[in-house]
Amino acid sequence: MNASAASTPRPHLFDLDLEALRETMQTWQLPAFRADQVFTWLYGKGVGDVADMTNLPGGVRTVLADRLQWTTGTLREEQLAEDGVRKLLLEWAPESVGHRHGKAEPLRSESVMIPAVDGERPRRTACVSSQVGCAVGCRFCASGLSGLDADLTAGQIIEQVWQLGRGGTGRITHVVFMGMGEPLSNYDQVVRAIRMMTSPWGLNLSPRRITVSTVGLPSQMRRLGDEKLGITLALSLHAPTDELRRRLIPWSQYVSIDQLMEAAQDYFRKTGREVTLEYTLIRNVNDRPEHAAALARLARSLRCHVNLIRYNEVRGLSFARPATADVLQFQKILRKASVNTHIRASRGRNIAAACGQLRHERQGDEK
Repeated sequence: MNASAASTPRPHLFDLDLEALRETMQTWQLPAFRADQVFTWLYGKGVGDVADMTNLPGGVRTVLADRLQWTTGTLREEQLAEDGVRKLLLEWAPESVGHRHGKAEPLRSESVMIPAVDGERPRRTACVSSQVGCAVGCRFCASGLSGLDADLTAGQIIEQVWQLGRGGTGRITHVVFMGMGEPLSNYDQVVRAIRMMTSPWGLNLSPRRITVSTVGLPSQMRRLGDEKLGITLALSLHAPTDELRRRLIPWSQYVSIDQLMEAAQDYFRKTGREVTLEYTLIRNVNDRPEHAAALARLARSLRCHVNLIRYNEVRGLSFARPATADVLQFQKILRKASVNTHIRASRGRNIAAACGQLRHERQGDEK
């Protein structure tokens, strides 16, 4: 390799689409069809070591090993729950991430693979992060306790899905942007990652199997509706009134629930896709019958369904998990009001499976 090639930053393989990799191959005087072979190995077979791509000539493999950055995340810890949930703590090189928001080191994010429980159709859901840390600062969530450090690139989002699909767990069938960060505040990279996930040469996922969860940025929600991606939008509501929501989610001081519901309605009109309202139940905070009645009134104004989520406790926070009887009563009130609602099964309870928990705990251990 000549000196100029050595001094040029190596492209991250997961950040390249097929056409970009073909063009890159040609600049290296390699046939464009070698890009197709690489992606067949990478996405079709889950092989990330060029040395194992046996239908590539040795000289080609040497060039690709030298000139491409294959992964940018280092696996720092892996946890496996009794119910098969698998959680990864990934560390990203500072120079590899997108926009930096802080100086915290190291830059770590979490990714979770959630397999189907007995009796369900075979599925493996990847819960991925879009940022390192989070600026939203939900009072009950571990993700934002230390603020926002960096945006992840589209390639790093794809890399999380790819990593979760390895290790003998099987191919990822669904993706949810419900890990660390606010996806719509890293809008361009998230949308680009979705297009790559759904491409035939990439992960080849159905758009209907991808969900983007947002705490609520109305302009970005409307913009997302114009992208024609065919994905599901989930709104993390967590409270039925502005007063309570502002106590739980500091960002909500900038936007009202009425504005969020209008943006969600706009998304449905543009896409025909039913919106999901996510509601984390916290004991004696937002799980009372009056909260359920208020949520029912909101839900009936929108083509949506409601996911009820039992709170997972976070070390150092005073919020508590709701009583089972209160969760069932909450659901009963919603259903009596003809609201389509389900209680999400709690998974990975014997590991730090909730958003940001593992990172938060390891940061505490290192102090």
